Amino acid sequence: MVPPLIELRGVSRCYGAGEAEVRALDGVDLVIEEGEFIAIMGPSGSGKSTAMNVIGGLDRPTSGAYLFRGTDTGAMTADAMALLRRHYLGFVFQGFNLLARTTAQENVELPLIYKGLSARARAEAAREALARVGLQGREHHDPSQLSGGQQQRVAIARALAGNPSVILADEPTGNLDSQRSHEILALLQALNRDDGITIVMVTHEPDIAAWAKRLIVFTDGRIIRDEPVPQPQGAGTGS
Repeated sequence: MVPPLIELRGVSRCYGAGEAEVRALDGVDLVIEEGEFIAIMGPSGSGKSTAMNVIGGLDRPTSGAYLFRGTDTGAMTADAMALLRRHYLGFVFQGFNLLARTTAQENVELPLIYKGLSARARAEAAREALARVGLQGREHHDPSQLSGGQQQRVAIARALAGNPSVILADEPTGNLDSQRSHEILALLQALNRDDGITIVMVTHEPDIAAWAKRLIVFTDGRIIRDEPVPQPQGAGTGS
């Protein structure tokens, strides 16, 4: 029997101690299978970002277990967790996080340096990733020469270049207008549908979450809703 891609078993994450203790996650159970497109919602302080950080290996549970493809990450060293992030996870953030005086191709190449790829292999992988997000011909533009939507496409290409199993997208449309937001969401849908990449997206906007296949809602560190999205926005429209 194939284990789930991601599994949280009774995961809690606490900060502080005594009366100052904050329980950001409180006994969370969650299973994410290969190929899902999940939206995680909740108000500020609900635990959604903490859950994303745990799944991304950027934070460790205080108690409970996080399993990736059946392997308990709690037994992993910091170096092993770094390798998991490097080889299996891609990150996309609201703020793009591009280097200002660096071309689109060079921005995409940066994480590949840590994978030990040669300069030629990095350049080839970066060009391929940029083409996949519709930015062929923009390889040598720096961020100031790109629109917000194009900058987020560069950020997605950077996440794609390492051939991740999962893309973790934290408010990926937060800095974009509605048209550019729809372009990015349609791109994430296509990567999920055509490439089988699992997408886990944090948002606090219901209209953004409507593009996912499954909705998970956090409140006070707990999951209060976990349900399929019957007709995801944009699905099957080619938009």
